[in-house]
Amino acid sequence: MDLHELLKKTLQSGKTALTEAASKSVLGQYGVPVVAETIVATTAEAVAAAAGFGFPVVIKGIGDDLLHKTERGLVHLNLTDEKGVAAAAAQILQAAPAAKLLVQPQIQGKREFVAGLFRDPHFGPAILFGLGGILTEALSDVVFRLAPLTRQDATDMLESIRSRSLIGPFRGDQPVDRDGLIQTLMGLSAIALDFPEIAEIDINPLIATASGRLKAVDALITLAEADPVATAGTPVPPPAIHALFYPRSVAFIGASAQMGKWGHMLICNAISGGFKGEVHAVNPKGGVIAGKPVFRTVADIPGEVDLAVVTVPAAGIMDLIPQLKNKGVANMVLITSGFGETGAAGKALEKQLVAEARAAGILVLGPNTMGICNPHINFFCTGTSVHPLAGSTAVVAQSGNMGTQLLAFAEVQGLGIRAFSGSGNEAMITIEDYLEGFEVDALTRTVMLYIESVKQGRRFFESARRVSHKKPIVLLKGGQTRAGNRAAASHTGAMASDARLFDAVCRQAGIVKVDQPMELLDLSAAFSSLPLPRGNRMAIMTLGGGWGVVTADLCSQFDLEVPELSPELIARIDRILPPYWSRSNPIDLVGENDLSIPLTVMEALLQWEGCDAVINLGILGRRIFLKRLADSVGAADPSYTREFLDDAVDAFSDFESSYIEQIVGLMETYGKPVFGVSLLTDEKDATVYRVKGHELKGVFYETPERAVKAVARMVEYHRYRSRHAG
Repeated sequence: MDLHELLKKTLQSGKTALTEAASKSVLGQYGVPVVAETIVATTAEAVAAAAGFGFPVVIKGIGDDLLHKTERGLVHLNLTDEKGVAAAAAQILQAAPAAKLLVQPQIQGKREFVAGLFRDPHFGPAILFGLGGILTEALSDVVFRLAPLTRQDATDMLESIRSRSLIGPFRGDQPVDRDGLIQTLMGLSAIALDFPEIAEIDINPLIATASGRLKAVDALITLAEADPVATAGTPVPPPAIHALFYPRSVAFIGASAQMGKWGHMLICNAISGGFKGEVHAVNPKGGVIAGKPVFRTVADIPGEVDLAVVTVPAAGIMDLIPQLKNKGVANMVLITSGFGETGAAGKALEKQLVAEARAAGILVLGPNTMGICNPHINFFCTGTSVHPLAGSTAVVAQSGNMGTQLLAFAEVQGLGIRAFSGSGNEAMITIEDYLEGFEVDALTRTVMLYIESVKQGRRFFESARRVSHKKPIVLLKGGQTRAGNRAAASHTGAMASDARLFDAVCRQAGIVKVDQPMELLDLSAAFSSLPLPRGNRMAIMTLGGGWGVVTADLCSQFDLEVPELSPELIARIDRILPPYWSRSNPIDLVGENDLSIPLTVMEALLQWEGCDAVINLGILGRRIFLKRLADSVGAADPSYTREFLDDAVDAFSDFESSYIEQIVGLMETYGKPVFGVSLLTDEKDATVYRVKGHELKGVFYETPERAVKAVARMVEYHRYRSRHAG
């Protein structure tokens, strides 16, 4: 019988699972190395089958309704003679008279793995691999990837479990058959695509013998009517996303003259930010707001309007849509709340909004959004007066407050922003639409996301994977959701919480996932300013020994190497530093005040083939200590004039500016990144330092931890790009 037909008939009969033997039959057809076995009906047949296999053997009771056999005493292991087989078979048939007997050789092995398949309602079919046997749930050393898998995905799964050393030689046993493991995972992936009615597969244990051969000794396939993955929403094409951020004429509908109200903040921020397009205020009361004449309706505005920024109450939005349609307004930023975030009634209103806006040809950003900005045209339309520099980092945040806080941090740290959107309720424009828009946007080099959920999980994954092959996505996930309730006979699906599966999606798609808001900015600064490191070998240059030791320890913690210096490099630096320098990596500059030394050593390190990046600590920021010293000397020693002391401080400031400029030049020459850590910072300092005429920038963090985390994530991203090249 055709397998599709078998599964269909099984479901129609009310059964939700295949027997163990039937499950293994399916798996065997897809290259999973299943154990040899036979099904018999009587004790005598069981004894004969066992003798044919050779002892020891395993006997199990199987049947359509016998899914959890161990708990019912229907599994007997390590039976070493005919008498033991007969006794075990009799016990099984007494406990379950309708059962058949499954006889298989006892597979001996120290290493047990688990593999499986389950279907997530948002992301679709997912494959599981990890440590198996009785420790599966206790240690929870499992990883996930979405199907379909590539061979690289499967390989990455093997390398991602904490117990990956078990796959190599282990306590006298040979390495596990890696091709067999990969084929098992690829087979599960193929089954997921071929049979949507298969809800879950649980292979546990998958035993590796002393020779490294694999055998699946237990398996279960559960069934369910195919449930389509969530694909709600109509994609917004990238040109429409682009047009949204490039209005020539903006109408603020619901403009207010009262300071502190949204209708006042938004128009004031747009005007004060230097927007060169037309700005119109609309309010039925008329008058003047922010120096602009107020139109009573949008129809009264002369000329075309590209974008409506709306703050009128939710109850008035539907009446506004025909007015915008008649005026030819194609885009709306709907600040107003009171829609899907408020409950069932709000969701119904939001659904009506989408239907009517789509029919009118109007694209809605929001509702319940904090606004948007595009520094490249000085268009700042958010609820806070923040004006970051124009740059290459595109930002989308599902929390408006988090988004505008990130913009404020970016402004202070000198991080250039390509565009920003507080995505709000995402009634029409979703995270997936933004990703696809930024994918083809030439000005976007890095994508920064703060998200709490995704509506179209599979599309999110596929879009992110495409984008990551071209430019990095740095993501912070908030509001970790509860694990979905997956009522199934196996444990495979229950192993994946929403958070764990989302982490796996990020890894598979090449997303750089961070844990703290500041890491978003640190990574965006690095990706948008520095060349990618081509490996994980770090050279560390420090003004003080302790900082170098701490940084080396951090590098080890984040899987970065700190290689020994080559004899040639030591000999070269011997000519630069005093004879008591450490002659090792990290390189301590031993407090030398010769301002030419740091750059000379830096260039030597960048020329060295043994490193992929340089972390330099304590060079920048010395001017602050010098300023404090000058103030102390000026107050205590009249033999030094204020002019002399100020000149000394200015000279150090000039050195720091020149130091940054020359580092940028060296990075462009040698193609390696330099990560700086400032000795001390004040209000004049930033994270990103621009150098006129150069695309690369200087990047200096406040702590070694931030620098090491940034370089480690960049190395991780470079590895992803390298593994998935082509």
